[in-house]
Amino acid sequence: MAPVEAQKRALVIVDVQNDFCEGGALGVEGGGEVARRVTDYVAEHGDEYDLIVASRDYHLEPGAHFSDDPDFRDSWPRHCVVGTPGAEFHPDFKAARIDDVFSKGAYSAAYSAFEAVDDDGRTLEQVLKERGIEVVDLVGLATDYCVRSTTLDALRAGFSARVLTDMAAGVDPDTTAAALDEMAAAGVELVRGF
Repeated sequence: MAPVEAQKRALVIVDVQNDFCEGGALGVEGGGEVARRVTDYVAEHGDEYDLIVASRDYHLEPGAHFSDDPDFRDSWPRHCVVGTPGAEFHPDFKAARIDDVFSKGAYSAAYSAFEAVDDDGRTLEQVLKERGIEVVDLVGLATDYCVRSTTLDALRAGFSARVLTDMAAGVDPDTTAAALDEMAAAGVELVRGF
């Protein structure tokens, strides 16, 4: 009997950027801790993955996504503007082992890393499929927005998905709980990484 071939796995690190951490334009409580935990996790478990990628909000002129009077649902204060410190990865997130970075939202709102492209113009889905990835583990910010959207898009694209809940933080406890319930109902595995 032939051995069962292990599934190829990717770690997708969502938007661990200064503007989404404490002190940023849209700081999430616990964002800095997520940056540290993800760095520690990659140091300890990076070899278990066939691919490690990160996404980032990277806005130039995203239109109505920015507002001076935001509703915090469809419109938001200015954040993650290209060339500003807020768009940079959090200093406690060490990106040395990242294989590729995907940028999203230059000219429109973009919540899912599946809307992003790398420097070569390839989408996350293209790169995952080129590498034969079957399972994606997701971590990052924010659970109730970009992590949720990326995870659900991973399922739609045909990948199995797990969210490592101890390496994600949400904007609001109620919407975070609802997002976790929605993901679990869709077939996402919710687990702790540590």
